[in-house]
Amino acid sequence: MIKNIFHPSIILNSRLQTGLRAPKQTGFTLIELVIVVVILGFLAATAIPKFVDLTEQAKQANIEGMAGGFATGVSLARSQWEAEARPKDTNNINMVNYDGTIVYLTSEDRTSSPTISPGYIVGTNSGAGINAKTMAIADCISVWNSLLQQPPSLASSVADINADGGFRYLANVTGSGSSTLCHYHLKETLSRNSTGAYIAPSPLTEVGNSFTYQPANSSVIIYINDKQP
Repeated sequence: MIKNIFHPSIILNSRLQTGLRAPKQTGFTLIELVIVVVILGFLAATAIPKFVDLTEQAKQANIEGMAGGFATGVSLARSQWEAEARPKDTNNINMVNYDGTIVYLTSEDRTSSPTISPGYIVGTNSGAGINAKTMAIADCISVWNSLLQQPPSLASSVADINADGGFRYLANVTGSGSSTLCHYHLKETLSRNSTGAYIAPSPLTEVGNSFTYQPANSSVIIYINDKQP
């Protein structure tokens, strides 16, 4: 027996299929393409300077944050020394056990110029006090590592920075006695030569973003040089 099967939807679908036509493919006209290029160029011209500015602001915020944390550490170490009745080691040198590390501090000297106030960290070497001898870069590094929680890696020379990309800061030291200054530079703000290698900053406070620490009076000063050579 032959059955006549009638299904309206089948007929409808068939009609729709025969009525469909592939859409016409269109692209950018030359004028539209030129307009798009002009708009992209305008956006790039306005966005890139803002991005560079934000990058410079981030570098400035970085060194300011590090200097702030460093200065806080200096104050906390001295406060602990005062709270513990100004302890000294067996050689009569001011010291304190700061967060598990024995650190040595300045001794008062009103005859030097500038004068030296007592209780400010000079390192972990008992012979490193500015009252006795000139501090070395190693002493500035030990101060950094003793005061900061999880301190960023600090190099003692530009050669070390160029040899190991893991370093984030550079240490230097200038002066002697009560005029001693520890310098700390943010690596990314140092100048580079034609091969891309970092160059030792000179003068120290006029290149890159940095801060100094003067143990004689606990002074911490920030130096911002936004535009790198």
